[in-house]
Parts: sequence; structure tokens; C-alpha cells
Amino acid sequence: MSTTASVHLAVALEGAGWHPAAWREPDARPAELLTAAYWADLVTEAERGGLDFVTIEDSFGLRPATLQGLDARTDRVSGRLDSVLIASRIAPLTSNIGIIPTAVVTHTEPFHLAKAIATLDYVSTGRAGVRLQVSAQEHEAKLFGRRTFPDLSADLTGPAAQSLIADLFEEAGDYAEVLRRLWDSWEDDAEIRDAATGRFVDRDKLHYIDFEGRFFSVRGPSITPRPPQGQPVIAALGHQQIPYELIGQSADIGFVTPHTTARATETIATIRTAQESAGRVAETVHIFADLVVFLDDSTQAAAGRKARLDELAGSEYQSDALIFTGTAAELADHLEELAEAGITGFRLRPGAIPHDLTAITTALVPELQRRGRFRDGYTSSTLRGNLGLDLPANRYAPTNNHSTGDLISR
Repeated sequence: MSTTASVHLAVALEGAGWHPAAWREPDARPAELLTAAYWADLVTEAERGGLDFVTIEDSFGLRPATLQGLDARTDRVSGRLDSVLIASRIAPLTSNIGIIPTAVVTHTEPFHLAKAIATLDYVSTGRAGVRLQVSAQEHEAKLFGRRTFPDLSADLTGPAAQSLIADLFEEAGDYAEVLRRLWDSWEDDAEIRDAATGRFVDRDKLHYIDFEGRFFSVRGPSITPRPPQGQPVIAALGHQQIPYELIGQSADIGFVTPHTTARATETIATIRTAQESAGRVAETVHIFADLVVFLDDSTQAAAGRKARLDELAGSEYQSDALIFTGTAAELADHLEELAEAGITGFRLRPGAIPHDLTAITTALVPELQRRGRFRDGYTSSTLRGNLGLDLPANRYAPTNNHSTGDLISR
């Protein structure tokens, strides 16, 4: 290999694993999926392996579901806990690993999410992030009754579908901007806490954000002081041009799903172009490749285990991401190839939990460390620090904004 640059590693946690039959494995814990202890165990294992962060999946639709609504099958895990609440519950039980819950931004308000993720950043002492997810499914929109969507099941590439997708991701971009402004609406030293003078807060250091856009009108400020990281990490998943642009314009981390090295190179170029157009060239935007992984001591064992799960499910498992079956060394080879193409990190989706999660932490991590591709320990107490992301300057602080027109009056 031409370089030995270190890569970042994360896992995407989804119920009993990403394979729909994973809950039927002998070592699965389906009766515990709705307990805090289960999720604490998963995140603790990920931290034991030194991973940069975990993401926690979420949605407003019951599983399993299709674009038309709830699937009639009853052999799939259904129901889930709220990912932000899971994250807040397990954050105090860990010390180093970042925690990034998923939030569906299409039907929620940025003010609510801003204070929830700021709270998570305080609870975790600086290890919070959020993955922004859009929803174009009509059956999910009906849960709220505030908007309607066309039926997209016929053609996701058609003009109606693409117009809706463009609107949803434009909305997500505005959502990210509102989050960042609300996190900045308190200056870092706004809280005085001077018992002698009776001044708890310097109100000149709280700011209206006065955001006016196509989708949101938010005055601010937040009710939660600026988080320990200044701005928690924002992530998004992309599969095509429009979400790639969101990543480049608004995210700190983009999750992508290249099935080949050539496709990875193309995707990276698209995101970097969007990043440049947004004036963010000086900022670090990590691009993580997503892979579903089935890991065993031999290629045959990994393939055989997936085939057995496919048989239980009644069909071959398909995914938007590349499905990898093999050994930790073989996976490390593949990750190195993608790293050479410019991928800076990997979000691995364990096919079955706990088997594939522990294979990542006990087999893949040591293999990458042996090759000099993954650090030997945490280097920072914050998620931004471990990802090499700078602490963002507060846009409303006097050094950045000398106008006082947006200050809250006394």
C-alpha cells in the first residue's frame, strides 16, 4: 500500500443485527431488545474495541415495512426504542466512545432536536452526534397528518420522486443549519454563576438566531447552553447526487455505500465538489463507507452462516451497502483498498449481534492495529477530538460578529 494512514471505525447498531433473521440465532437476545441493559452491553463492547462511535438506527415506521406501509410478515423484529433516549440512557455508562442516534427530520422540529442532542452532549461529556434522516413514505406522514407524499413505489427515479427527494434534502440542510445556530445561540461563557452578585447568566451572551427559510422560521435562542463540543457532530447517509450534496454542504460525516473502489472514488469527488461549493474546503468532512459484515474464522464459515440465515428468512438478504462475508484479515484488505481511494472511515453493520459485533472488536480491530491502520487507544475525551474535528467558533461571539442587533434585551 502507498500509505499507512489511520482510518476511523464505527458500528451501526440495529436491533439483533442487520439480517432480518438475526434475532433467531442461538446467541441473540430478542427478549431484551427493549431494555437499556441490552443497548448498554452493545455500546460497551464497541467501546472495548476502541471504535470511534456507534450509530443507533431509528424510524417512524413499524418494521418490517415497504414504501406502501406495514409488511404483513410476522417473522421480523418489530418495534423499537427511541434512539435519542437510548443514547442518553447509555452515555453515562461509557467513557470514550461517541454516540450518534438517528433522528428523522422530516416530521420533527429542529428546536426540539437541538436541545435533545445538546443534552446528550452534556450527559456524555462531549461525545454526542446526530444522524439526520429524511422520510418520503406516505404511511409515516400519516402518523402526523401535516403533509402528504405521492406514491413513490412505482419509480424512485421519476420526476415526482426526484422533486420530492430534492425538497426533503433541502429541508434537511436547513434543519442542520438551524441546529448549528441554536447550539451557538449561547456563547461559551454565557453562564456566570456568581452567587455574590446574583448573576447566573450574562444575557448579552444569549442570541436570537432569527432563521427564516423555506421550511423553518426559528427565532431562538436555545434553552440549553452551548454544548461541550460547541456543535455536536452531524452525520447523514447518502446514495445519490442530492444527498451527497447535503453531506458536502452540511455534515461532518457522510455515510456512503460504494460496492466498488471506482464507485467510492466517484462518490468522494461528488461530495468534495459540494463541500467546495459550500465554502467548506477548510473544514474536515469525513466520508465513511458502510458495509454489512458477516465475519468468521474462515470465508466458508461466514458464507455458510449467512446462507443459513437467508434460509430462515426465506430469501437472500439484500442491502443498499456491500455485504461482506469472510475473515477479519480479508475485510481489512478490502478496507485498505477503500482507504486508498480516499474513504476516511468505515461504519460496519453487524449482520448478527452479538457474533459480528464481537468479531469486529476482537478480530478486525487487532488486525487493523497490526497493520498500522487503526489507533491503539482513544486520543481525546470528545467525539470531535477523536475524529480530528476542530472545536467550531461560535458565530455569535464578538470576535466573529460585532453586531449587537440580535442580542436578547435585558
